[in-house]
Amino acid sequence: MTQPPVHRRRGSLVGTVKAVAWGFLGVRRNADYQQDIARLNPIHIVVVGLVMALLFVLGLILLVNWVVA
Repeated sequence: MTQPPVHRRRGSLVGTVKAVAWGFLGVRRNADYQQDIARLNPIHIVVVGLVMALLFVLGLILLVNWVVA
């Protein structure tokens, strides 16, 4: 079975967020990782990763401001 081109892959938003979240934690089964590679669009993964990293940094800034206040 041939795989669709990378730019034509259709992955769900929830699946992409879950894959990126597991990547942030650094724990992922190899079988699930391979499924994500075959199913998810790399551009979507990069965009979701940047958004989640931004939210993480903003969350840390808010937490620090709350603690020192």
